[in-house]
This record gives sequence, structure tokens and C-alpha cells, in this order.
Amino acid sequence: MTGDLLTAPGEKSAAPAPRPGRRLRLTDPVTGVWLAALAVTLLGWAVVAAQGGQFLTTTNVVAILQNSVALGLVAVGQSMVILTGSLALSVAVGLANGLIVAGLKVNAFIATLGTAFILRGWIEDQYTGPAGQVTAGFQRLGYDRIGPVPVSVFLLLAVAGAAWFLTRRTRLGHHLYATGGDEHAARLSGVRTRRTVVVAHVLCSLCVGAAALFLAARLGAGAPWAGTEARYDLESIAAVVLGGTALAGGRGGVAGTLGGVLVLAVLDSVFNQLAVDPFFKNVVRGVVIIAAVALYARRRTPRRRTA
Repeated sequence: MTGDLLTAPGEKSAAPAPRPGRRLRLTDPVTGVWLAALAVTLLGWAVVAAQGGQFLTTTNVVAILQNSVALGLVAVGQSMVILTGSLALSVAVGLANGLIVAGLKVNAFIATLGTAFILRGWIEDQYTGPAGQVTAGFQRLGYDRIGPVPVSVFLLLAVAGAAWFLTRRTRLGHHLYATGGDEHAARLSGVRTRRTVVVAHVLCSLCVGAAALFLAARLGAGAPWAGTEARYDLESIAAVVLGGTALAGGRGGVAGTLGGVLVLAVLDSVFNQLAVDPFFKNVVRGVVIIAAVALYARRRTPRRRTA
């Protein structure tokens, strides 16, 4: 009504301005990473097809999904830690990491790097290879499928769904974002930031435990080196960053992280089909991660208005 009163007779009313929410969706990191995953898949299909191979086969798609499970579970846990502004290089010792970071005020990178060295030294002293044996029934978690979808994917979706609900719909989730956004302001608002950081690290270790169960089902035994050799600690950070979660904390989420995991899994599949040199594979991954972070930073930089 106000617009009609301000419009002169015979003139048409100006079109309503687009809602800012719709514009934000197009530049949202979550949307961007899933579109990137689609683009990488189509590009990989075209490149492999040009070399005479087949990329989008049932066997290959199942392999991509299965390869996403362990990394995805670790990355979901890593997301909750990074949301608080912390970091986990030794993702399996959550309580120890949380107490050192929050209680002793040690930098998260240094603290988790130190616990990683301690854990690696203990494993080297105690284990020389795979140990134990899992039952045939338990191995179904690693190999069974429901139609074309591996059963393990449902485990990943269940854990990711629970983490999404926790971060988006609970008080603890709000505390995670508040602690990562501004720890001092969160503390003044009544948030127990130290406890929040500890809980985040513990939740991360629980996700890593789920990944360990999946790997045991795949390998048929306990293999302490499985996660280290696959570099899930660093790979999970890469997936979280690709998904748009800020390393400083306070921004991001699980949905974007899953997109980042899929991007890395598809790239691995393309590289394996093309028999790409491992060195070049790491170079491309590094370029992709740097480009993604640079793009997110550019989008968040406020533009100056010109007169």
C-alpha cells in the first residue's frame, strides 16, 4: 500500500526487490561444494570416456560411495571440532585433546600434533601388523548392499544426520558456533566454552570410532595403521575446508563437509582410472583446496560501495 501511495498516477510500480535469502543461496558454500561435486563427476566421466574407459558404472559408483564412508565419518567429527575454532590432528584421542586444548590452553595444532606423535609411538611399540579377526557377520557392514547402495553409506548418513541435528537444533550446537565465532563473547554470554571444546573433541573421537568399526569390517581384522596410512586426519580437514567451514570456527556445517568428502572421493576415482602419478594427484588436490578457500574468502570480503 505504501508503494502505491508513493507512485504518481499513470506510472507503474517498481518491481519488488529480490529477497536477500534467495541471493545468498546461490553463493552459499554448501550449494557451491555440491555443485562442484557434480561438476567434478561430469568432468571425470568425460575425461575417462575420452581415454576409452567407463566411469559412471555401478561398480565404480559403489566404490566411490564405499571410499567415502571412512573419510566421511572422520570429517563429520572434525567438523564439530573446527566449528569451535579448534583442530584435531590426532582424531582418535578426543578427551585427551580436549583437556589439553581447553584446560592447559595449548594451541590446538600443537596439542593434537603432540598426542599424534605419542599415539604413533605407542602403536609402533605395540603392534607390527593387523591383529585379531572379526566375524563374518560383522564384515557384512563393509561389503553388503541394499540395491546399489552400500550398507555402510547408511551408517555415514545416520551419523551425519545426528551431527547435523546436534549442531543445528540443540543448545550444544549453538554453543559450538558461539565458541568458534567469538569465544570471549560466548563466555560473557554464559557459554561454558572450555566444556564445549572438550565435548566437541569427544564427539569427534566417537565418529572416528564408527570409522574404525567400518574399516575393521572391510579389512576383517584390527589394523592400527589403517587410518594413518590413509591420512584421514589431514584428509578430513581438507574435506571440512572444501565444505565451507571456516578454520577459525563459527561458520560451516556437516552438509558442506559431506560435499567436500564426495569431491575428494570422485577425484581419487578419476585419478585411479587414469593411473595418475601419486605426486601429481597430491598437487591437484592441493590446488583444489587452495582455490576453494580463496573463493570462500573472496565471497566473504565485504565490497566497498562507490558513490
